[in-house]
Amino acid sequence: MKPVNLDFDAMRNVDIRTVQRSELVDINVLDIKTSLPFIEKVHDYLTQTDNAYCFLCGDVIIKVSHSKTTTTLTDCMEEIIRSL
Repeated sequence: MKPVNLDFDAMRNVDIRTVQRSELVDINVLDIKTSLPFIEKVHDYLTQTDNAYCFLCGDVIIKVSHSKTTTTLTDCMEEIIRSL
């Protein structure tokens, strides 16, 4: 695997209100090889994007974030289902 120069803090701090669309990759054009082991898939994704947290999906700017907690996505989904 070729080294990837990552500044996750800079990626995470991108403001979607001011980011230049031309700097973002459309996630629809990525070609992630799903047969690879997990760590290699992550590397494949990171080498194809300039920002792991902010990208385009068609015409929409997407910014991924998460809270620093031990609660998992599964926990959250179960809580939502229980509340219905």
